[in-house]
Amino acid sequence: MQLDAMPAIDAEATALLPAEQAVRRRVVPYGFAGKRLLLAMVEPEDVASADEVSLLAKRAVTRVAAPQAVFDEMLRSAYGVTAAQMAARLGGSGEEDSLASNIEAVEADDLHRMAEQPSLINLVNLIILEAVRGRASDVHIEPFEKKLSVKYRIDGVLIEQPSPPKALQAAVTSRIKITSGMNIAERYAPQDGHIALKYEGRKIDIRVSTVPTLYGESVVMRILDKDAITLDLQTLGMRHSDREGMQKLIDLPHGMVLVTGPTGSGKTTTLYAALTKLYDPGLKIITIEDPVEYELSGVNQIPVNPKRGLSFADGLRSILRQDPDVIMVGEIRDGETAEIAVRAALTGHLVFSTLHTNNAAGAAGRLMDMGVEPFLLSSVLEGVLAQRLGRRVCAACVQRVPLEDSAVRRLGAHERQMFVGEGGYVGVRGKGCERCSNSGMRGRLGFYELLLTNPAMRQAIARRGTMMDMVQTAEKGFVTMRKDGLMKAAEGMTTLDEVFRATQDAEEVPD
Repeated sequence: MQLDAMPAIDAEATALLPAEQAVRRRVVPYGFAGKRLLLAMVEPEDVASADEVSLLAKRAVTRVAAPQAVFDEMLRSAYGVTAAQMAARLGGSGEEDSLASNIEAVEADDLHRMAEQPSLINLVNLIILEAVRGRASDVHIEPFEKKLSVKYRIDGVLIEQPSPPKALQAAVTSRIKITSGMNIAERYAPQDGHIALKYEGRKIDIRVSTVPTLYGESVVMRILDKDAITLDLQTLGMRHSDREGMQKLIDLPHGMVLVTGPTGSGKTTTLYAALTKLYDPGLKIITIEDPVEYELSGVNQIPVNPKRGLSFADGLRSILRQDPDVIMVGEIRDGETAEIAVRAALTGHLVFSTLHTNNAAGAAGRLMDMGVEPFLLSSVLEGVLAQRLGRRVCAACVQRVPLEDSAVRRLGAHERQMFVGEGGYVGVRGKGCERCSNSGMRGRLGFYELLLTNPAMRQAIARRGTMMDMVQTAEKGFVTMRKDGLMKAAEGMTTLDEVFRATQDAEEVPD
């Protein structure tokens, strides 16, 4: 059904919807068909707006398509010149919703009603469930001037998904905020929330974060699916020699063990795997984390809560009064936490923690920069594991291919020998198949370097040695992250591009 010219406007129908709502929804109620309200719309497929008008007017509605020119004329006739001007300012004349309509014009009560629409609830549920099914670690909902973008982070890479209509932006954001326990009336300050859901019989936790941007609130949902993660060092991609070294560290009665790398490099997962391997009913294991990402059976886990005065340092002090055997500190961020952690290791506790450094050799220097005394650090630091994550080649469609000259040039002379094959240098890539969604990659793989402390290294730490001193005093057979990645690429587990991308900031490699 479509209007080719402006019909007669029934004032009784127009009175059922305020001018502000008509402009915001881009609708004009102009008459009745029996008990149904006739609704002129430029976009009659916008079911959400029609449903909202139906709620406000307390009547069933019939959507009628209207060309933009006819609609503008009807809006002026029904609500006056002011409403027509408002529509133009808010993008009513063919433009997408502006910043004002996205953020300021929608009242909190309207958002509540929009967010409770069954079709809207189903849309948000579908976005989340498709992300879980697709093995996504994060869902990004990003507002732009003329588009609402939805992206899933799968195997560390953002992949754009079909986007919902821009008109649903406020409703989608509000639905997520309601579900995660946030204040939907607060649109100008960052907020954090949490969603717990059941999927195929397993519990999935979702951490939600919102921040205000130029065109509305950006939402990121971190999906924490314990059953989808493997807490096993071998499955994570750690070579046999590194697993043996980690086992030596896990078996220590006391001391400090660090895992380093940037955000998103899998540090916490590695520590969880170590604690799982370490677990014994005869040991008291306590962690303090920000936040607790996965629940570990038999482990006492404490979430940091700065708003209530529970920082890493405060929590760590309290933990020491709990008679622990093993302590995990989610991250050493400041000198106070570092000092307490070192002293905990000195007093007979085995302490695991993470640190932000580019490689294993830089960990000691970072702690000394925080104010830890070198002579104390040299006596407690037992080992440092640095890591990055790269993508695995899909096992279902992997194929061997000649290496490109640009990749070969990035390899040192000794490294090229690892890729010598029939007719030249050979690597692997994924052809693309249904199993990997034609990406050629499926799953993630760790690149590691493990630095075990020895007497010579302790002396280097005590005299504030450089990173080069740490590497030179390392045990024979020390393998850098880059070399570990290249070995895995040579074995056909990943590609050279993934190794270069993941380890480029960890080491300067000579040609």
